Amino acid sequence: MNKQNKGFTLWFTGLPCSGKSTLAEIVAKELERRGRGVEILDGDVVRTHLTKGLGFSKEDRDTNIRRIGFVAAEIVRHGGVAVCAAVSPYRATRNDVRTLVGAEHFVEVLVDTPLEVCEARDTKGMYAKARRGEIKGFTGIDDPYEPPESPEITLDTMIHTPADNARRILQHLLQRGFVRAQTVRGTNGTQAAPVGSSNGQALTP
Repeated sequence: MNKQNKGFTLWFTGLPCSGKSTLAEIVAKELERRGRGVEILDGDVVRTHLTKGLGFSKEDRDTNIRRIGFVAAEIVRHGGVAVCAAVSPYRATRNDVRTLVGAEHFVEVLVDTPLEVCEARDTKGMYAKARRGEIKGFTGIDDPYEPPESPEITLDTMIHTPADNARRILQHLLQRGFVRAQTVRGTNGTQAAPVGSSNGQALTP
């Protein structure tokens, strides 16, 4: 099978409100535009369905992430693309998912947003509740976040826009051979087509 038709997992990890879901949606739409079958596994959505009833103890968090990883592995096995956006705070558990999916099909993306910025972006007020002690075991406040030691991609959301960061991800996938560069035929011959964004604007030339 051509590598560009093989499945792979994009695993977005980072603090709550770091921007994982926004990036996942932009990249997923671009991959669909390129003809790939994509499933988005968002941590918040998964908790209301696949892992409903789990709490936020370390054991429950690990169970949640491993279940997402199992679904991602099945999607990859059938040639699809799993775009996962979950806090996934513990390094060892993320590495377990990498092994389950297969390292050659796994792309770990660290959305590296500072804690104070995540707090400022939190429209639901979850950080504030955690600061007041109303929520226990909240990642980044009274529960640790263990960043990846060697992620395939690290994104700075302070310097770069979501469109810029989505461009970086697509470039990495092109370099890995997971997607092919699209071409369009113009008056001066064939050239690369732009990468689309969620609002229809071009991300890359």
